[in-house]
Amino acid sequence: MVLSGPIDPYGFERPEDFDYAAYEEFFSAYLAILTRRAIKWSRLLKGGGAVQRSMTVKRYIRKGIPLEHRARVWMGVSGAQARMDRNPGYYQRLLQGERSASLEEAIRTDMNRTFPDNVRFRKDAEPCLQGPLYNVLLAYGHHNHGVGYCQGMNFIAGYLILVTKSEEEAFWLLDALVGRILPADYYSPSMLGLKTDQEVLGELVRTKLPAVAALMDGHGVLWTLVASRWFICLFVDVLPVETVLRVWDCLFSEGSKIIFRVALTLLKHHQASILEATSVPDLCEKFKEITRGRFVTECHSFMQRVFSEPGSLSRASIARLRERCRAQLLAQG
Repeated sequence: MVLSGPIDPYGFERPEDFDYAAYEEFFSAYLAILTRRAIKWSRLLKGGGAVQRSMTVKRYIRKGIPLEHRARVWMGVSGAQARMDRNPGYYQRLLQGERSASLEEAIRTDMNRTFPDNVRFRKDAEPCLQGPLYNVLLAYGHHNHGVGYCQGMNFIAGYLILVTKSEEEAFWLLDALVGRILPADYYSPSMLGLKTDQEVLGELVRTKLPAVAALMDGHGVLWTLVASRWFICLFVDVLPVETVLRVWDCLFSEGSKIIFRVALTLLKHHQASILEATSVPDLCEKFKEITRGRFVTECHSFMQRVFSEPGSLSRASIARLRERCRAQLLAQG
């Protein structure tokens, strides 16, 4: 992996104010961890075959999947590999099938807006990843008519292509995310599932961080104003790339509960700073600040915090909150 230099290992340009010294310090320590993890993963994965869920695999995933194994592990634990194996040629048939001018136009409109800061997605790149991205989104739109194409999916599919380097694998992972891992209606035209989860976060904050909830209520700030991108893009373009990938390791393995764990960790760690906000613009700026800096860049220690700081967060309690918040949103019309 290239540590220094203006472009990161995934093709993203580093910001002008990037702290190279702090990153070098973090990454040299993280590299030692990655090397140890890579040896363990190689032992676990030797012999080929699909990766099956187990307590060992879950524990390994929480400690991070080395990039060279990430696509294979995501495909295995998410069920995407099994679906791809059961449906040979399906992806190609989707691309060769029906045409939809409105779907094609919607996707094409977002192409140049997808990662303008990534050299691999630029029109002059060799090869340019805009073509594979367009194909994956088009195939998915034909595969899932209820969703079609929705803004935000371009960023998610883009990351999947960067990790898998395979259109077909990226398609089946997108299918796993939108079709099974995330609640229904996350990316449907109503976005009811996504709006529900923003309300669920609000309820969790009310219970676990009441002072933050009181401040938000006092200023009349809705979660959709400050945290919608966390949900729509699953932290892409919100947190540093390596940190997003560590979050996604757990998303594919353990499900969508991780989104709330990450959100609560950010809020709890920065609670004192957030509570200093005295106006709505001030509050919005605080929410931008909490997704930057060393706390989130140091992805290994950040993920350790994600599994300890928010405290207990059972699947059953999340399911109940989702049911209640969904019903309230439907009642409001």
